[in-house]
Amino acid sequence: MSKLVLTIDDTPEIRQLIRMTLEFEDFDVIEASSGQEGLEVAKLRKPDLVVLDVMMPGALDGLAVSKAMGEDPELCSIPVIMVSALELAHQVSAGYAAGARAYLGKPFSPTELIDLVHALTTHD
Repeated sequence: MSKLVLTIDDTPEIRQLIRMTLEFEDFDVIEASSGQEGLEVAKLRKPDLVVLDVMMPGALDGLAVSKAMGEDPELCSIPVIMVSALELAHQVSAGYAAGARAYLGKPFSPTELIDLVHALTTHD
């Protein structure tokens, strides 16, 4: 059975790149364009994994979404891969502190994304 991946990013081209990369590997991909929408979709669909941008406009950036997921009993077990152009040590540390299981800098390698998604979704 295919795994469901939710990608949350305000940049349509990044969402498309993630979708094309993961669909090639037979993952089902759903998308959200803001933190608030992403959190709502996660609650509704319960994906197997979330690929989450850090910097997004609006009330919820990626760090806030990841923290909110970690505090929700229905979402806290869903692994999060953060993707961001913010790659300084303290920025990466903030991503992990917010609950990310992995952190990819932009631009990222599609192969690296696939490897991480496989590693974080093959627990059963």
